[in-house]
Amino acid sequence: MAEYVFTSESVCEGHPDKVADQISDSVLDALIAKDPQSRVACETLVTTGMAFVAGEITTDAYVDIPRIVRNTIKGIGYTDARMGFDYQTCAVVTSIDEQSPDIAMGVNQTAEREQGAGDQGIMFGYACNETESLMPLSISLAHKLAQRLSETRKNLELPFLRPDGKTQVSVIYKNGVPDRISTIVIAAQHDSKAPNEEIRKGIIENVIEPVVPKELLKNTDYHINATGRFVLGGPLADCGLTGRKIIVDTYGGVGSHGGGCFSGKDPSKVDRSASYMARHIAKNIVAAELADSCEVQLAYAIGVADPVSVYIDCRDTNKVPVERMCSMIREVFDMRPRAIIDYLDLKRPIYKKTAAYGHFGRSDPDFTWESTSRADELRDLAGL
Repeated sequence: MAEYVFTSESVCEGHPDKVADQISDSVLDALIAKDPQSRVACETLVTTGMAFVAGEITTDAYVDIPRIVRNTIKGIGYTDARMGFDYQTCAVVTSIDEQSPDIAMGVNQTAEREQGAGDQGIMFGYACNETESLMPLSISLAHKLAQRLSETRKNLELPFLRPDGKTQVSVIYKNGVPDRISTIVIAAQHDSKAPNEEIRKGIIENVIEPVVPKELLKNTDYHINATGRFVLGGPLADCGLTGRKIIVDTYGGVGSHGGGCFSGKDPSKVDRSASYMARHIAKNIVAAELADSCEVQLAYAIGVADPVSVYIDCRDTNKVPVERMCSMIREVFDMRPRAIIDYLDLKRPIYKKTAAYGHFGRSDPDFTWESTSRADELRDLAGL
């Protein structure tokens, strides 16, 4: 496979699905800040003039969910009723129940039983040496472009922008190495008065050129608001749901995905915590130079602490036999749910900021799963 093209997309914080993710994680943060033992499975739906929050929550804390919802929407930028959705006038509806006792029985730690997984399932983590963050280049750039769109909106560099938007980056690989960007696609919500040429020029000069390295922009095609108009956006134009951007949240389509989303889930849910741990393991393997790329799969049974399987795929880039690598990570990393939570310090209100621009590849110190602190230990064990 001498040459191929791979594409990843990202979305801005004002995308309706991301609005829903941020509301769910804002509720989680508020609860876990007051009661770190809170069990939260919070789902959000946003549509024209309404935010609907539902799910299962067991906690000793009280939080004002409507206020949290409105503050989150305000922070995103939906502050004007003319957008068809704004924090002051939208209806907020809630429907909250307690966590099923059948689940709690297998998850709660007792004198006789250690904390088990909150559900069965498979979780994946991935890392590669294409970027400094050990993320695939296409999703890394797509996230940076989406973040830059929001920055230029908020700091009024591009005052015609509105909160909704999407980015997409296509990377040409030669012999498995990124060579250049073939195509950049950006859909940016804007006010009704901005001319198309002003939008295009502003996005190229203020968003693309400051973000994408010049050496990658060789004969690159730009598709910016390709329909010619993107005025209606956000929850007015599309219904948003928690957990509907799982590929944006992870690795942009590189590698595998177990199917479970992250937002709105406390860390007893291995969909979230074990996915973070799998990324941490994969990233340390690549940082230790044991492989150029690494995908880690963890699998769990509800109520059972130890993973039922651990699998590694390095796509034939590994310098150590995979069987040896599996035994090494079992020696270095404790993959039981309670151990993951303690090791990554996950019972903190850190989740809202994960809910836009990706859960991985970020330098924020609260993203403890991004640490490469075990790379030297793995390298020593491998004898390299």
